[in-house]
Amino acid sequence: MSALRPEELFEAPAPAVRGPLRGLYSGNTRSVVARGLHVMARTNWVVVLTGFFEPVFYLFSMGIGLGALIGGVEFYGSEVPYAAYIAPALMAVSAMNGAVYDSTMNVFFKMRHAKLYQQMLSTSLGPLDVALGEILLALFRGLLYACGFMAVTTLMGLNLSWTAVLAIPAALVIAFGFASFGMAVTSYMKTFQHLDYVFFLMAPMFMLSATFFPIEVYPQGFQAVIQALPLWHGVDMIRQLTTGLIQPSIWLHLLYFAVMIALGLWFTTARLRALFLR
Repeated sequence: MSALRPEELFEAPAPAVRGPLRGLYSGNTRSVVARGLHVMARTNWVVVLTGFFEPVFYLFSMGIGLGALIGGVEFYGSEVPYAAYIAPALMAVSAMNGAVYDSTMNVFFKMRHAKLYQQMLSTSLGPLDVALGEILLALFRGLLYACGFMAVTTLMGLNLSWTAVLAIPAALVIAFGFASFGMAVTSYMKTFQHLDYVFFLMAPMFMLSATFFPIEVYPQGFQAVIQALPLWHGVDMIRQLTTGLIQPSIWLHLLYFAVMIALGLWFTTARLRALFLR
């Protein structure tokens, strides 16, 4: 028997779903993922590849160039080389970027211009299938970036503990949080110009979330604002893992992203249902 082509997967039988998810989820998320990977492999692979290099260039310029002048930075009572200090932060940024770009620009085009979701939801697929499928595609992009960045930092000797291997699943948690929330926000956008608001918020979050400097350099009141941002939680979590300086606060970071993921999935599913299943 020949294998199904990606475009035929929408017709593949899926397990029956009963209970409160009936009508929202058909159990056929794999069809959305298969189509996305097929398109990515044929047309979008260059875009995906180029998105990896921005944090790597930041690492070379700031970590190696500026790091030679700064020396070490204190992190939870220990001195860490500056390059090893910013490398995990840039890994978190890389995971965020991959997830946000996939769950905003790509989703907006499919939703508003290609009308792809209307076509998907006219089949047996439910809103939760579509939401999970798109978020898993964003996670795949985040995984590629995390693995690539981990390879670079390992070759540069910037991972100071064996717990650095846990930074890859941590990066996936970060990507999951941003992807689920990003898709929910995108569902409210009407024009491409609305995407500018997302990138307007990403830029200061990237610069201020203790990415390049310890959070202690900011005024006390401003520190509380930074600690409310999701990227700060991601940066501190991965930095603890790559340096081996693991603190009890890592559980708070995981809880933060768990809530972010749950809310993002709920809002995305509700919005897709409201938009396309009236």
